[in-house]
Amino acid sequence: MKVFLTNNTFTKQTVLILQETEDQSDKGSKAMVGPGRPQIVLFGSSIVQYSFSNGGWGATLADVYSRTADVVLRGYGGWNSRFALRVLDQVFPKDAIVQPSLVIVYFGGNDSMPPHPSGKGAHVPLSEFIENMKKIGEHLLSLSDKTRVIFMSPPPMNERQIELVFGDAIKGRSNAACRPYAEALLNLCREINVKCVDLWNVIQQQDNWLNTCFTDGIHFTAKASDIVVKEVLKVVREAEWKPSLHWKSLPIEFPFDYGIPNSLSLSELEFLRNDLLEPPPTTALL
Repeated sequence: MKVFLTNNTFTKQTVLILQETEDQSDKGSKAMVGPGRPQIVLFGSSIVQYSFSNGGWGATLADVYSRTADVVLRGYGGWNSRFALRVLDQVFPKDAIVQPSLVIVYFGGNDSMPPHPSGKGAHVPLSEFIENMKKIGEHLLSLSDKTRVIFMSPPPMNERQIELVFGDAIKGRSNAACRPYAEALLNLCREINVKCVDLWNVIQQQDNWLNTCFTDGIHFTAKASDIVVKEVLKVVREAEWKPSLHWKSLPIEFPFDYGIPNSLSLSELEFLRNDLLEPPPTTALL
């Protein structure tokens, strides 16, 4: 049996359930829905786990890529980079027959929480966080020569809203503590040549961001999720990846139209619909 996590918050029952799930997964590992598409994996804590709820950014990405790629959710609420590193080989095995084309990774918000007096809790020291993220990035890049990686920096938060919603359950979470983690992650991305979405700054550039971007002070509203989608697609569009993973560059699966003269094909309708989500980049007038 594989050891899942050596953390006392995971009970023996949890480990047994995970073992049964793993055994069932192994039995069906050769089965898949065809034909094969590029795979985009979202890997992270609750910002990822909740990304398919209430107009979330994960659901919108799945919509944008609905005819071109499979968006796969691997979100684990409450986790930090330490937990993620411990299960990395299980979530992203190097011997998998199919490797992801793109992995979008988010950790850091929980890592930046203050240390708990008990010595437990989500806090991870900044130096360890960066080392963990470096190992995660290097592992993902080693999966295949076609696997691309995007890190997302920790976003800011609404401290007052957190206090009102969670009370004493989450104490001490602050922008002052989170900012060094966001800045250090951006520096790491430059060091290891990984693309990054700078959520720390892009969220704060929005009008009235404190009151419009969070459901509880931490997690995203639909408005904030729209910002995430636009920033992710901007990174993908501008990246010099070969092949490109932008939705307009990927082949549409089973293209089809009715052959009616002077009418839009279904493929063209798909482009028109997605352009509403991602307006084309503006071109400066000469």
